[in-house]
Amino acid sequence: MNKKLTDKVTWVGKTDWELTRFHGDEYSTRKGSSYNSYLVRDQKTALIDTVWQPFDKEFVSRLKKTIDLKKIDYIISNHNEIDHSGALPELMREIPGTPIYCTANGEKIIRGHYHQDWNFVNVKTGDSLDLGESKLVFVEARMLHWPDSMMTYMTGENILFSNDAFGQHFATESLYNDTVDQAELFAEAMKYYANILTPFSSFVTKKINEVLELNLPVSMICPSHGVIWKDNPVQIIEQYLKWADNYQENQITLVYDTMWNSTRKMAEAIAAGIYEADPSVMVKLMNAAKEDKNDIITEVFRSKAILVGSSTINNGYLYSIGGLLEMIKGMKFRNKRAAAFGSYGWSGEAAGQLTKALAESGFEIVNDGFRTLWVPDESVLASCAEYGKQFAQSI
Repeated sequence: MNKKLTDKVTWVGKTDWELTRFHGDEYSTRKGSSYNSYLVRDQKTALIDTVWQPFDKEFVSRLKKTIDLKKIDYIISNHNEIDHSGALPELMREIPGTPIYCTANGEKIIRGHYHQDWNFVNVKTGDSLDLGESKLVFVEARMLHWPDSMMTYMTGENILFSNDAFGQHFATESLYNDTVDQAELFAEAMKYYANILTPFSSFVTKKINEVLELNLPVSMICPSHGVIWKDNPVQIIEQYLKWADNYQENQITLVYDTMWNSTRKMAEAIAAGIYEADPSVMVKLMNAAKEDKNDIITEVFRSKAILVGSSTINNGYLYSIGGLLEMIKGMKFRNKRAAAFGSYGWSGEAAGQLTKALAESGFEIVNDGFRTLWVPDESVLASCAEYGKQFAQSI
């Protein structure tokens, strides 16, 4: 159902309660999501973004119930990943000549996706589109989180259509931030930032400060996914500035995989030693083969330090750890410390390889790691606990 946000702006998106995985299988969405599209009606009418392709026919059908499609004067494409632009082909079959306002990179990406010669109008930061009483002002936001990304600000209504920035994969029928469970909302907002925007944190800081310097009044922030920030919308901007500034909490996370539970036992003993040395620190253990990888990335994002453990197999570490390390490297975390550990039976290279991989991923290495042969006995577990104490004290 389409929903009015103001006299001039109507939400015409799609709430996807059944979505559990996104970006192929790269992102878990246990709270569902939404694909937010906005219809702006003044003397002229603009449609800001569409929805994901599986819902294209439903989207166009519902849009027809809200407006005669031929009365849409402009289409604004803030970002052209398929979850935003997927309904464009279905829509353009109905109104083929309607101009599509996007960045130059946006045009390249839309052409690359759909191979259509539509009526593109390229815009850059500071360009505007007069709708009558209101204007749409465009702000390029390269790499937040694609090269084509931009935001659109609506004067008069003081609404920032922020694209993927400030969003979450979070389904709700009530739309607004103050109408949902706040713990769930901010957990999903942090997960979204940690897994999608962390690599671009320097761009986040630069772009937010650039927008803040314009002193634009903001009554509402309307992202492309999740809730609309209507109650104190600046709170999510302030949170993004914190998250972008090499974020960490007083937390140490141990991530491991294990073949016959030896490395698990080491992890538990190390964790006990950390807590004994510093009861104020939050200690979390996560088995990389069993936990959701996006949840692990979120906990690494929150942590001031991590320990990564693996058994040695075929002269290397276990594949669940290998995949996770590849994700961690891509996140470009900063201001975090790390060390490695693991059990082995034959050659024992894993701990050293993990240490090298963590250093290459930007972590400050605390020590050379800890490894043990075969199954740890009580004396080895006591050494693991002592190792945990020393690790906690060193950071």
